[in-house]
Amino acid sequence: MHADPVTRPRPTTLPVAAVLFDLDGTLADTAGDLALAVNRIRRDRGLDPVPIETLRPHASAGARGLLGAGMGITPEHADYALLRDEFLVNYAAGLAITTRLFDGVAALLRELDARSLRWGIVTNKATRFTQPVVRALGLDAHAGAIVSGDTTPHPKPHPEPLLHAARLLEVDATRCVYVGDDLRDVIAGNAAGMPTIVAEYGYLGNSGSSDDWPATGWIAEPLALLSWLPPTPPD
Repeated sequence: MHADPVTRPRPTTLPVAAVLFDLDGTLADTAGDLALAVNRIRRDRGLDPVPIETLRPHASAGARGLLGAGMGITPEHADYALLRDEFLVNYAAGLAITTRLFDGVAALLRELDARSLRWGIVTNKATRFTQPVVRALGLDAHAGAIVSGDTTPHPKPHPEPLLHAARLLEVDATRCVYVGDDLRDVIAGNAAGMPTIVAEYGYLGNSGSSDDWPATGWIAEPLALLSWLPPTPPD
């Protein structure tokens, strides 16, 4: 017996004036540098490195997910705080060694500008990491809003980071669409009253599947987002 294939909704033009993006796994492939930070911990303990493809699905989950996959520990473990701090020091030392925009993202952002659609970034990455990564990717001068995990009192899946970004863009939240590669992105977007699009080319978490996520739509590559967007901002 084979499960019936999941039917994806066909792209429909959304009445939006702005696009908000997650960073890791949506705009940028950061998995290599995050994996390197974990493997430095392993190297310092005489352990073999974990393949990047094993760690990649956990890249959007930050230190918690990567330490779980790379060191087999959870936040309840007695050594978790020590290893988390070590991971963050390692990551800070190599934020943009292999990190790059996903293929098609630069062209997508240029087209958003051409359509006069505002755009911004909402990530759970702390500001001290977000800013240098965004700067290294050349996004800092173009994004209309950059909201990090510590910008507001609550990170995603709470809606406040998305609502804050909408305020920075001076666009009503209901006229923004949020694009992300993690279930918490969909939950946050829905809670903020925004349509949500899943970046299936991203990391997608432990299951590697977003079939049952309560999203508005799915895209297999960045430029496919254009099919969901108006040619010009709606009145």
